[in-house]
Amino acid sequence: MNILLLGSGGREHAIAWKISKSKDLKKLFIAPGNTGTSLIGENINLNTTNFEEIEVFIRMKKIDILIVGPENIIVKGIYDYLKPKFSDLVIIAPSKEASLLEGSKKFAKAFMQRNHIPTAKYKSFQQHELKEAFSYLESMEPPYVIKADGLAGGKGVVILDTITEAKSEIKNMLERKKFGKASEQILIEEFMSGVELSVFILTNGLDYKLLPCAKDYKRIGEGDKGLNTGGMGAVSPVPFVNSEYINKIEKTIIKPTIEGFKKENINYTGFIFFGLIDVKGTPKVIEYNVRLGDPETQVVLPRIESDLVEILKKINTNEFKSCDLKIKKSYCTSVILTSNGYPEKYKTGYQISGLDSFTETDLLFHAGTKINKDKITTNGGRVLAVSSYGEKLEESINKAYKKVDKIYFEGMYFRKDIGLDLIVK
Repeated sequence: MNILLLGSGGREHAIAWKISKSKDLKKLFIAPGNTGTSLIGENINLNTTNFEEIEVFIRMKKIDILIVGPENIIVKGIYDYLKPKFSDLVIIAPSKEASLLEGSKKFAKAFMQRNHIPTAKYKSFQQHELKEAFSYLESMEPPYVIKADGLAGGKGVVILDTITEAKSEIKNMLERKKFGKASEQILIEEFMSGVELSVFILTNGLDYKLLPCAKDYKRIGEGDKGLNTGGMGAVSPVPFVNSEYINKIEKTIIKPTIEGFKKENINYTGFIFFGLIDVKGTPKVIEYNVRLGDPETQVVLPRIESDLVEILKKINTNEFKSCDLKIKKSYCTSVILTSNGYPEKYKTGYQISGLDSFTETDLLFHAGTKINKDKITTNGGRVLAVSSYGEKLEESINKAYKKVDKIYFEGMYFRKDIGLDLIVK
């Protein structure tokens, strides 16, 4: 099969790596891809938000499956544009309406309320409702959770300890347009305390396959301190998530979500990320993402034993329901290497050494790199993801950090505590 994958990050390298192992693969194209994807497929210079350009490429290369990595392409409506033009094309991306589960936090919250899916209580406000927002804030207990309604590159959620800071942040979002269009509307939410986890499914809107669960680490600093980032590392599985707990997640969250799609005629084909939090034994939804997460993909896909392409090609058929998804029992840990200064200002263009010590069996995923005069250099905030297996969580963590020690570039930064909070002493 000919497959086109859209995106250029570590997530897309991990997806490309998994697809490259399929017996059904004929040719893999990645647009625009990165240094890592160029080693296992053909990088193509396409404008991923120009759907006409993508349509032409799909026809020219006789693409069978299109996989969309980043959320902005999904939210813009790539499924709705392409589906009427290609009856046989498998599009791994939901419809524009379904994409609002990530594209609008207000839409997602209303969907959860209608379908009795457990989440934090909230209220939404627009610019002209500043007084009402302050009044609602005063009725809440600290810490205060303020969210931009739209897409903000993973930076639209702020948690603050004082009401003065919270009011200032609301003004920044609504009046000063801190996140542009994304914060024309905001949500003020109840703070939920507990351990966060990421759960993923692959669905056709009727049936679903449960993927491995994971925990990612969003804060830049050790001990989950400092600014939010796109993710500093991840582990899979999460030790406290046993079969009983998974059953609870399926019963109270996943199945009501799928039933909600059916009742509301929402067309959904693709991955769903459930950002959950365990509140005293009860799983609740923090957010939906309408695609695979990054850096969770770098630990989730390595744990899938099944041929992913074989499952994807059957997603729109009756055979999907009976597809068997086999999962490795081993743990996987991923550590993200970033440029100094990330997630704020940082410099790029530094040569990366030590990559030649990695073999084909090692799990090294590129995110912000490029080839410059036959040398691989840094080209982003999050540069590389180093993933490793282990029979036990501690073993997978230790192996990942041993591999990290082989790599060097000027200003290289990484958290040294990924997964350590989950090790039972």
